[in-house]
Amino acid sequence: MNIPAFPSIDITTETITNNKCERCTNSTCCTYVTQQIDVPRSKYSFEILLWQVSHRGVGVYKDEDGWFVIFDTPCSHLEVDGRCGIYEDRPAICRTHENDFCEYDAPAEDGFDLYFPDYPTLLAYCKNRFKKWSTGNPAPA
Repeated sequence: MNIPAFPSIDITTETITNNKCERCTNSTCCTYVTQQIDVPRSKYSFEILLWQVSHRGVGVYKDEDGWFVIFDTPCSHLEVDGRCGIYEDRPAICRTHENDFCEYDAPAEDGFDLYFPDYPTLLAYCKNRFKKWSTGNPAPA
């Protein structure tokens, strides 16, 4: 059997990163917001996180950069086709967004050390971390 040879394609990192946004069909990076938070150490800090993840579309994760609250909410400027509706006037954070490694390559969750998308997952972690866990009236610590 004679298999035809395919021409080699020179794909550089620059080519890939420059075209990633053009090839991305679901604009994942524009469908959530994260906010870094202080490292939760006390039961009270975790009670606050439990309250936050009790809200629809709110989660918490820890990665190599620290702890974050994540809000699953798409940008109001996303067009139906996934493109930015205010591209020329987009905020600086959007302009400086780097896609060397982004959700196009792998889901963000792959880089999380800990991920709590909802109340039950965070509560289970709290009960394991604090041997005498109680969801009573915690005093601020």
